[in-house]
Amino acid sequence: MTMTLSRRDLGHLIGLVAASALPFAARAQGNWPNRPVRLIVPFGPGGAADTLARVIAQPFTQVAGNASLVVENRSGGGGTIGGGAVATSRPDGYTLMIADMGPNAVGKELIPALPYEPLRAFTPIVHLVNLPLVLITRADLGASDVPGLIARAKSARQPLTYAAPSVGHPTHLADELFLSQAGARSEAVQYRSGAEVLRALVAKETDWAIISVSTALPFIQEGKVKALGVANREPIDALPGVPPIAATLPGFEATTWHGIAGPAGMDPALVLRINEVFNAVLARPEVRETLVRTQGAEFVGGSPEAFATFVRSEAERWIPIIRSANIKAE
Repeated sequence: MTMTLSRRDLGHLIGLVAASALPFAARAQGNWPNRPVRLIVPFGPGGAADTLARVIAQPFTQVAGNASLVVENRSGGGGTIGGGAVATSRPDGYTLMIADMGPNAVGKELIPALPYEPLRAFTPIVHLVNLPLVLITRADLGASDVPGLIARAKSARQPLTYAAPSVGHPTHLADELFLSQAGARSEAVQYRSGAEVLRALVAKETDWAIISVSTALPFIQEGKVKALGVANREPIDALPGVPPIAATLPGFEATTWHGIAGPAGMDPALVLRINEVFNAVLARPEVRETLVRTQGAEFVGGSPEAFATFVRSEAERWIPIIRSANIKAE
């Protein structure tokens, strides 16, 4: 399956890499941060990554000595436009990103012309959260459960369509894993954020999607979309009565994850300082309460080394699925 990266987006990304040709020797700053820190979200506003960034921004200021965390959305290219902006920034700790599967792990597999190597272009700093996913349909599709959706997808004269936030997004890969295990087919329609995916389903532009629980929950509760199954192995508290997809497709499991990353070449002492700050933010009761209530978040935290190992393992897991489904952004 092929999805499109515009020439403008790809040209923009190549330009970012070209602009970073001059080396920069980063030095740890014991007083970091002493000015605003830019946190790039590589997706549009309203989705799970954007929500997470904005939840942690206020307590960051309190933990980090009154320096602000400025959230900036840089969507496009499955997250690689925002990723490219970070990869080409000075490694001084003042440009960071919400790390995600596409820009930080599998982007080169999706976009062969991508001018950076995800596993080498970034400094993993801390794994923040894993977020549960849910399979939803437009309210009037007529499929009441996962087997019903699979049957519809197999028997439809015209292929059903599914909405994906962007090529290579974890939810897009979960869609393809679902179709592969179900032995069904659907056509992808690409959007720029999870919020746009929900709007498309409500407007009956597409038939189904796998999306973060945090983004979908208000729409599920209002009856605007129908939840058929969660992508966890077990049911989740946020959606009582919604069974795991694995009850129909044994072994099915997928989550979306987010962390903090910076450009490659950051001073190790600076990385540890930033890691310490974000672990402290993640430990604050108001952050945990909000992210559990709004996103069903599973908190991770931990060391830079643990996050680097996790990102590599995710690349190893999902690259074969990308190749099998022939997912490319051109």
